[in-house]
Amino acid sequence: MPTKPRIPPENPPASPEATREREGNPRSESAAPFAGIRAGSIAGFEITLDYSWFIIFFLIFGTFAGAILPAHAPDLEYSTYLLLGFIGTTLFFASLLGHELAHSFVARWKGVEVEGITLFIFGGMARTRSEAVTPGDEFQIAGVGPVASFAFAAIFYAIAVVGRAQGLAPGVLVLAEYLAFLNFLLAAFNLLPGFPLDGGRVLRAAVWKASGSIRHATKVATTAGRVLGYSIIGLGIFAILAGGALVGGLWFVFIGWFLSHAAGASYQQLLLREVLSHLSARQAMTPDPETVTPDITVEVLVRDYFLKRPYNSFPVTEGGVVVGVVTLSQVKETPAEEWPRRLAADIMTPLTQAVVVDPDTPMIEVLERFGEGGQRRVLVAEEWELVGIISATDVARWLDRAALMEGSMEERSARSLP
Repeated sequence: MPTKPRIPPENPPASPEATREREGNPRSESAAPFAGIRAGSIAGFEITLDYSWFIIFFLIFGTFAGAILPAHAPDLEYSTYLLLGFIGTTLFFASLLGHELAHSFVARWKGVEVEGITLFIFGGMARTRSEAVTPGDEFQIAGVGPVASFAFAAIFYAIAVVGRAQGLAPGVLVLAEYLAFLNFLLAAFNLLPGFPLDGGRVLRAAVWKASGSIRHATKVATTAGRVLGYSIIGLGIFAILAGGALVGGLWFVFIGWFLSHAAGASYQQLLLREVLSHLSARQAMTPDPETVTPDITVEVLVRDYFLKRPYNSFPVTEGGVVVGVVTLSQVKETPAEEWPRRLAADIMTPLTQAVVVDPDTPMIEVLERFGEGGQRRVLVAEEWELVGIISATDVARWLDRAALMEGSMEERSARSLP
């Protein structure tokens, strides 16, 4: 029984809908594995630079300034190579951004909510909250990206041809020619038939249209993506062992690993969304979780809770009202000598920064918010009274059920075949 009236704490969190509206509809970390630096927005699409992007930026910059330009436009000043290299690298990423913007504009036109675009080490990715509704929409959203890259390739090639006739500087011609080549290569690579590449999405659209099942189509496309990824890994290993191309071979291995991993994760996400689509937070949560009070010391928290219970977090409640959540990682960040005098309230994530949902919130919405603000758990509260918690373990448990359901369906389908 609560000892205090159940009143909302100061500055209570708004509803999930109001929170997203106030914060610009943030993307959940669970839905997008990248985090980085916000670089602005274009037409309402937030542009984010993943931290890995800086690696590839400087690699391409070094390739332009240190290899391509000196080899094909000799006798220029070193400062000129640096300037042209920076311009060329910036134009390449601008065209890569144009590729993703093409996806995003068509997706918005087709009613798919696009939150933004992330540029990372292997290219770019439009972050969406939902999938295309029809195979035709999927085909158009996927196909417009390579079309945009082919268009950029044609533009840069035309600049090189016209510029040569007009006597443009050799360095500018070299940049235009290589930018045309890179965009052509980008378009051709993206057309390979393996999910999550654009070609894999086109394949999914075709199989979806033929079979009428997006799950079957996704499985075909993601299987093709895994095969493609493993093939690229094999090619990279062969290049290292047979050709001695260590750097190039390693890049092939990394790209192949990324494709195979992303393909498998995409199919798991589809299965998870199907399983969760009919559930509410109340049905998926762990009910009546063990809680702690905000006035216990960190030392007591460690001794009596984290060392005696198999949990990595505890909701913090006061008089039956949830006020925050404290995690094992927050304890680890607190120096041990401060544990006797620091309180749970000092290190916890306050309710205003936690993710809180109503018990009747659809699990699809909860999944989209999972990881919001760096939180890996969702508190379920009714009139500020804690009724449950949804952790990464809970989500993984439902993913296991999704895989079990898929395996059972495949077995029944195989038995029904003549």
